[in-house]
Amino acid sequence: MLTTKIHFLLSFLLFYAGFTVTGYSQQAITAEVSGYTIPVLKRADHNPIQRISLYVPAGAASVKSISLKTDTYSVKAFDKITIYNTGKEPLFSGKDVAGTATPTNNHTIISLEVPLSPGFNYLWLSPTLKEEAGTGKPVKAEISSIGISGNKTIIPKNKNPQTKGWNTGVCIRKPGDEQVHTYRIPGITKTNKNTLIAVYDIRYSNSRDLPADIDVGMSRSTNGGQTWEPMKVIMTMGKIGDNSGIGDPAILFDPVTKKIWVAALWSKGNRSISGSEPGLSPDTTGQFVLAYSDDDGHTWSDPVNITAQVKNPIWHLYFQGPGNGIAMQNGTLVFPSQYWDESKKPGIPHSSIIYSNDHGKTWKSGIGARSNTTESQVAETKPGVLMLNMRDNRGSYRSIATTKDYGKTWLEHPTSYNTLPDPVCMASIIKAKVKVKGVVKDVLFFSNMNNSDARDHLTIKASLDLGETWLPAHKLLIDERKSYGYSALVQVDDNTIGILYEGVRNLNYVNVPVSDIIQ
Repeated sequence: MLTTKIHFLLSFLLFYAGFTVTGYSQQAITAEVSGYTIPVLKRADHNPIQRISLYVPAGAASVKSISLKTDTYSVKAFDKITIYNTGKEPLFSGKDVAGTATPTNNHTIISLEVPLSPGFNYLWLSPTLKEEAGTGKPVKAEISSIGISGNKTIIPKNKNPQTKGWNTGVCIRKPGDEQVHTYRIPGITKTNKNTLIAVYDIRYSNSRDLPADIDVGMSRSTNGGQTWEPMKVIMTMGKIGDNSGIGDPAILFDPVTKKIWVAALWSKGNRSISGSEPGLSPDTTGQFVLAYSDDDGHTWSDPVNITAQVKNPIWHLYFQGPGNGIAMQNGTLVFPSQYWDESKKPGIPHSSIIYSNDHGKTWKSGIGARSNTTESQVAETKPGVLMLNMRDNRGSYRSIATTKDYGKTWLEHPTSYNTLPDPVCMASIIKAKVKVKGVVKDVLFFSNMNNSDARDHLTIKASLDLGETWLPAHKLLIDERKSYGYSALVQVDDNTIGILYEGVRNLNYVNVPVSDIIQ
């Protein structure tokens, strides 16, 4: 015992003199694993689900191996597991591969040779999925031990264990697909044939909003979001330089006619928010344009311009709120909308709706629900009652209003601007008939960046009383990373909600069990 104490004291003194004692500096190395809440996505280049922080008090050492435990399902689903070395940088970069292994059983060892220097050192664990892997079922990968030089083994502390594993999904569009720079602005619906139809901006040359070289793209899934067919361009208005395009789509399905409707903004040259003037002509103002499919999304109509039907000519601009529209119980079709009024250019924005009582033959507009609001989403809470959930340029919260007369009059909701935090971004709200503890019930689901000042922490929330309250117990964090922030929800079946959302220049789709959202 006395010898051990003397040896320890000697090592302590030598450390401050600039030396190390072999063995003791390595024994003092500590490791911590931080689990991040993100889905593991098929087609994604990286899925950085865990960060390993190694602290070296002095001297030099190296990581020789990392041992993982996985379950049988994950072994079959994983294509490979990669360790990235970011050195002193704590943020993931997707560069500097340190080692890779393909799991063949429940215990995987990844061999490495990563030098460690005094202070903090960072490694990242990033699995990829096989193309044939299913989605919606969680995968697991637990770091059980870390081998370091000198035949030492470290059992890391798990800071944020993901006991249920990581949800799985698919990156349906990523930068470079079809030589496209950026995919943005998700909308999604389900048809009577249980086909999922996703729409989005195809931003060919850069990530810029309209006016720019943009078309509306569409992807179909006939197996509940597991796989997606090749992209189709469904709305294009020809090219007039780099400033002409059509985008910001919204989508709905009419269960009576079985038509899928898509709304979009056509900017002929600089006729988006900053460049539109009062009037109706495409040469002066942005155009409110529709297209439809009556064969489950296989083919699409030519664009139908409804600007003259819905826009007051004194306004600068009128177009949809991107994301989803709805079909009401009485058959009325409704798209959320926004108009930029006659005030000094570009005008003051107001969230509103357009609606059709004849299944898309003609369209009418409501008035604004609240000034200085833009991208909104709509849900029918009770028969004939529409709830408009609005992006508010004042920041901090979503604004909420209801109408019983198709937007002729609006009533501010008690939850308006005090209940749903928001960083001034697009969001999604849907009503879905789902099973809650075995009982079928109407539930409102809401998704956004659950943050008042940053576009991160994408979260789905549920309201069991149709938007009167949003209880903390009924929410689920989907992806905590920073991103462009837009999302769109869809009911897949009685037990599943799907979410299509933006990463950075890419679009991801994930199926989420209702039971995970409603605790």
